Amino acid sequence: MRTTVVCGMLGSGKTTFIKNYVKDSGEKVVVLVNDFGQAGIDGEIFSAGGIEAIELPSGCICCTLKFDLMTTLRKIRDTLTPDHLMIEPSGVASPSCVLESLDALGMKPVSVIGIVDATEFVEFHESGMYGAFFEDQIVNSDVVLVNKTDLVDIEMTEKTVRLIETMNSLAVIFKTVNASVQGELPDIRREQPRAGYQTPHFHFDTASYKWKGAVGSTQIRNIFEEMALGKYGNILRAKALVQTGEGTYRLDLSYRHIDSVPFEKAISENRIVIIGEELKKEILDADLGALNPKNAGH
Repeated sequence: MRTTVVCGMLGSGKTTFIKNYVKDSGEKVVVLVNDFGQAGIDGEIFSAGGIEAIELPSGCICCTLKFDLMTTLRKIRDTLTPDHLMIEPSGVASPSCVLESLDALGMKPVSVIGIVDATEFVEFHESGMYGAFFEDQIVNSDVVLVNKTDLVDIEMTEKTVRLIETMNSLAVIFKTVNASVQGELPDIRREQPRAGYQTPHFHFDTASYKWKGAVGSTQIRNIFEEMALGKYGNILRAKALVQTGEGTYRLDLSYRHIDSVPFEKAISENRIVIIGEELKKEILDADLGALNPKNAGH
């Protein structure tokens, strides 16, 4: 069984990449996904696309769920026996800590694919706001996808590529749109030691909500727009699966950019996960609770 760790900051395109990869793969692939919030969403996204997924929500696999991670890795290896295991840590987790668990179990070969958002990568690096945690994802990657190149000019794309090359001269770099790679990715087996084990994860505030019943599509979109404007604090990422009168929708907020697309199937309950800094949880509780006050909870 070969193993690939797919890492990247919040909203960079990890889930999209894995869906693209598995669709074009002839292998038996199992995806192990870790959402930081209590209301897991990515696992259902994979399952709706026919991808076998195991979810470890309600914490970070680098620390609070480390024992659960190792137990689950053993189970996948010994009972599911896939050709290829793909691990998607939360966007606030460092890949080095996942690699440490894989090393402890003797699971080889392991490769790391890092995904960066070309619209924000250079700005984040120059600000120094995420420090060693930010760099950990790049220096441990064997392959780096510079994603969302359709949203920036050529100069910014090339600046991003040059910056990644200075951080990790060994990485193979691809420029992508919608995290889609034309042709096969190189099968890299890194012989040099990786960068070592850094900070487990960056400490963000999180909030998770679940409730049953249909919600107004205009109401939920308005809340996401207010998230982007800062009403609820500095929200870096929010994602939701909601049942509306117009059908099921998946909503994503990533650094003030909002996407809203139909979801492939009905869901049993609405779910929202929010990650950021200095979240105004009382206002979130009130506004999200108003969508369905009898059933709202977090």
